[in-house]
Amino acid sequence: METIDVSRDDGILTVTLNRPERKNAINGPMWEELLATFSDAATDPDVRVVVVTGAGGAFCSGADLAPGDRDSGKHQLSRMRDVADVCIRLHRMPKPVIAKVGGVAAGAGCNLALGCDLIVASEDARFSEIFARRGLSIDFGGSWLLPRLVGLHKAKELALFAEVISAAEAERLGIVNRVVPAAELDAFVDDWARRLAAGPPLALSMTKRLLNDSLSMSMDEALEAEGMAQTVNFGTADTMEAMAAFVEKRDPRFSGR
Repeated sequence: METIDVSRDDGILTVTLNRPERKNAINGPMWEELLATFSDAATDPDVRVVVVTGAGGAFCSGADLAPGDRDSGKHQLSRMRDVADVCIRLHRMPKPVIAKVGGVAAGAGCNLALGCDLIVASEDARFSEIFARRGLSIDFGGSWLLPRLVGLHKAKELALFAEVISAAEAERLGIVNRVVPAAELDAFVDDWARRLAAGPPLALSMTKRLLNDSLSMSMDEALEAEGMAQTVNFGTADTMEAMAAFVEKRDPRFSGR
């Protein structure tokens, strides 16, 4: 990998955006590497949870708008479809994804974090839908994600004014799950990731899908989907293991089967 670092540890796949000299701005090669990495993680049974973070004290400053990257030979629409492919691959990831955000998360970098299932930010983290300051409209799924997180009018305020908000404000708005001191960020995320990696993969995957699909469903449709998911669970070895562990007063050991 040229622009990202990928490491594994007990079912946890950590994807680190690694262009610190550009505050981890995403260029063409990084879009390609993120797509390949997310695609591989989605089908790898040894990956239980994915952590996305950035190197060098920043999460991601957005897409790289330097002329060299824009003049890559691709038509702009083709490049935007590459962006969309990464966004969809992240959204459809059948495993929990945690964004570990320190420093700036702006533009596509902000929406990369929002596209994860959980966001843990350090106290010095900053978020911005900065597109308007660059003469651009919102992208990387922000038009879909942001209203669902903060409501339509607040989403318009954040996108139209393109202001930078603190981690504390992002937590107040419900954009992030937790804000912790910078010195505690790694340990906190590691704890959450290990707890998720120890969980029942199939059940967590179906719960994520049910929640993601919920806003486009009626109550009847949601209940039917829940029933189908639960029927699958009752046929798995993991549910039998959970029942046995409860009776035997021990922690379950989930296998993903």
